[in-house]
Amino acid sequence: MFNIPEKYDLIFKKFKSPADIQEYVNNLLVNFEEDGKETCLSPIKVIQTGKAHCIEGAFFAALALRYLGFKPLVVDMRGTADDCDHVIAVFEVDGKWGAISKTNHAVLRYREPIYRDIRELILSYFHEYSDSKGNKTLREYSMPVDLSVFDDADWMTSEEDLWHIHDYLDRVKHFKILTDKQEKNLRKQDKLEIELDDFTEYKKPEKNK
Repeated sequence: MFNIPEKYDLIFKKFKSPADIQEYVNNLLVNFEEDGKETCLSPIKVIQTGKAHCIEGAFFAALALRYLGFKPLVVDMRGTADDCDHVIAVFEVDGKWGAISKTNHAVLRYREPIYRDIRELILSYFHEYSDSKGNKTLREYSMPVDLSVFDDADWMTSEEDLWHIHDYLDRVKHFKILTDKQEKNLRKQDKLEIELDDFTEYKKPEKNK
């Protein structure tokens, strides 16, 4: 299917639901880019390496969702200048939206398809999307981008990094979440919330001395 080599095609055909895809994505190691080279891996490269960071996990999940009959949609969530963006794969069931997400943290993960629209879905991530000081940092989001527009560029199986898609997601229109007044009045997380948000599944490897 989709001109995917058979050994990889069989992996995607095993998924029976978005929840199955999330389980696979959770089990991928985190791509910490240990050698210092930034990556933007295609879904096939994710399988080959057995690891992914958020955008790579989103690309993989989008292709897996495509196998289930969904459109391969991703959404870019933009943080403040002091925090990172986060990319998720989104899907619609009976008019409601859910998401698959690769993250090393416990809280920015799967969302059941219960949200009325993309804004409501994104807002479900707002309170836990924070920096190490407890500042809530999520500020903007894009509408879903259909990765099928990049089929001619071989996004599903490319051996090369998908920086053209990364850059496209950064360029598309984003929508603000907060008014200036709301941003000014945000409450910081308390000590317990900060500690919980700091909990991670995979530890970053220490550099060789």
